[in-house]
Amino acid sequence: MSFSSSVKEELNNNVNFKNKELLKAELLGYLITSNATIESNKAIYVTENEFNIEHFYKLLFNLNIDYEPEIKKKTFVATITHIDFEQYVQLLDSTKNEITKAIIKGCFMGSGAINDPTKSYHAEIKFSSKEYCDKVAQICNNLELNIKQSSSQNSLFIKSGDGIAALLAIVGANNSVIKFEEIRTIREVRNDLNRKVNSETANISKTVKASVDQIKDIEFIMEMKKFESLTDEQKEIAKLRIEYPDLTLKELGLKLDTPIGKSGVNHRLQKIHEYAEELRKLDK
Repeated sequence: MSFSSSVKEELNNNVNFKNKELLKAELLGYLITSNATIESNKAIYVTENEFNIEHFYKLLFNLNIDYEPEIKKKTFVATITHIDFEQYVQLLDSTKNEITKAIIKGCFMGSGAINDPTKSYHAEIKFSSKEYCDKVAQICNNLELNIKQSSSQNSLFIKSGDGIAALLAIVGANNSVIKFEEIRTIREVRNDLNRKVNSETANISKTVKASVDQIKDIEFIMEMKKFESLTDEQKEIAKLRIEYPDLTLKELGLKLDTPIGKSGVNHRLQKIHEYAEELRKLDK
């Protein structure tokens, strides 16, 4: 089961059937999504998700609303034969937190989806019109839910871990919040580890390349029989570099008779490189 479906399964089992006002708010959420159409006093809701439709049926049953269920291949269709839709739309102007949260829950159940959080952070809810999308965006802002709006597609979306966790908490999917945070923690630890490994690999590659170039300079000076022209300090570091090609500059400096730091080692090797370049010019 996908993460999105597991959230909807939890929400499907989390209903306050005694509070009719909240049930109406959830139903309204369903009816303003892209999966619903309103025609006069008739409403049609279509979905392929079993938890979506099961929750929708529960709302209708507990609100004593007549409907006709139908299954077309893998698609569930629920037709409400008569509904005073304007009565429900008025709930969009409610200032009660419980009502607004119930509307968002209904919207999410109606057409919402959350990507697999092990791969990416993305939650989205699609609406049947820009008007409803704007209204719900305002409701989300009032609840301090950081959500973005796509006017071209009449949808609201979240692309941050914090935002998705907040959305799950608002709609009442508390178990899913815990599961999401567990996945999020594992993902962030893994990403940190990968960054460290990549950084270390890059550093190793850089060290190896530098070492190869330094050894080429030293061997060229030897081929030109000019090794004795180097200072004693340069000779000492040159011999160590050839003997220990895999050591970093810091490690190389610690092996000297009189240890020096990374910058001191780099200075000596740089002088050797400059001398090798002078010899190369003369050799042409």
